[in-house]
Amino acid sequence: MFQIERILHVSLLVADTDRALSFYRDVLGLEVDAGRPDLGFPGAWLKVGEASIHLLELPNPDPVTGRPEHGGRDRHVALAVGDFDGLVRALDAAGVPYTRSRSGRPAIFCRDPDGNALEFIGTE
Repeated sequence: MFQIERILHVSLLVADTDRALSFYRDVLGLEVDAGRPDLGFPGAWLKVGEASIHLLELPNPDPVTGRPEHGGRDRHVALAVGDFDGLVRALDAAGVPYTRSRSGRPAIFCRDPDGNALEFIGTE
């Protein structure tokens, strides 16, 4: 019997790669993986530990408005973060709105500039 071992990458649709990089690279501090192949359309690969986030600049077939305010009630990507308070300060400094997890654990939800929901879970 086979076993799924890990997630290698997650793809997110974005309308503007540069705008998305301003969030993922400049606010969240993710490193661009320039060694990934050019797939014939704009985008970027971002390193997240041993995995990646692949930003795809392609038309989005899903609505970006009318989604739940709290990203935990929407499809989302969950990311572990070591310096949870540092992330909160970075989001505050960039004016990125977020909601706290309703469970009381150190976790917040926000949306990127294209409405993709992200969950950040503190690991400290």
